[in-house]
Amino acid sequence: MRYSNYIIALVSLTGFLSLGCKEKSKSAPVMEEVVNLVAENTASGLNITPIEHATAVLDWDGTIIYVDPVGGKDAFANVEEPDLILITDIHGDHFSLETLQALNTGKAKIIVPQAVADKIPAEFTPQLDILNNGDSKERYGINIEAIPMYNLREEAKDFHTKGRGNGYVLSKNDQRIYFSGDTEDIPEMRALQNIDKAFVCMNLPYTMTVESAADAVAEFKPKQVYPYHYRGKPDVGDVVKFKKLVNEKDSNIEVVQLDWYPKEDY
Repeated sequence: MRYSNYIIALVSLTGFLSLGCKEKSKSAPVMEEVVNLVAENTASGLNITPIEHATAVLDWDGTIIYVDPVGGKDAFANVEEPDLILITDIHGDHFSLETLQALNTGKAKIIVPQAVADKIPAEFTPQLDILNNGDSKERYGINIEAIPMYNLREEAKDFHTKGRGNGYVLSKNDQRIYFSGDTEDIPEMRALQNIDKAFVCMNLPYTMTVESAADAVAEFKPKQVYPYHYRGKPDVGDVVKFKKLVNEKDSNIEVVQLDWYPKEDY
């Protein structure tokens, strides 16, 4: 699939909490073709703007969706105000109360797991929809399903415990979009069906290896997969290798690389 019309998205992200899952110490391998700014899919009425790491903005037929908004108000200076906000977990690269309070979120519904709701002050209570793993809610004509996200490796199980955070599947007009949040290649991910676009994490030690991510993607077979959240400590997920592994298993899956780290030198 080819994309047209790239809109410059200026990004200024600061102040991630120490519990976050990223580091900027190394450069990441980059695929031959990188969509640096906004991916526009006019057929589905969906524009995807990567902000940084795990943070994205979707414009889906005029409904503006913020996924894991962090980085302060300036990070969102060139996008519209949100109608929906999805937060996956309590870690600082996914949840920033300071950012929520700085943004104009007055019209937004905020979808969160209980662990995040526990950290949000009462001023936001009327806006909250609390979803546990397996729950769903329809907002603005979009069905939002809360998908489990957790670690499998013994050495990593304390990073993301089962039931605390949510991945999300968004469904509208026969399109299904999956955001993994922080997870490994769990059975619930492998069992996903009819996913059009999958945003899949891959960084150590917090989430999963490139090999595990590619193997899971080859099993649930999204039409497109977007590697994101791929910087960890000390290594950076090899997205070139990820693409190679995915397409060796299934050449029909399109791997789309957006610029999730615009301030990095590649």
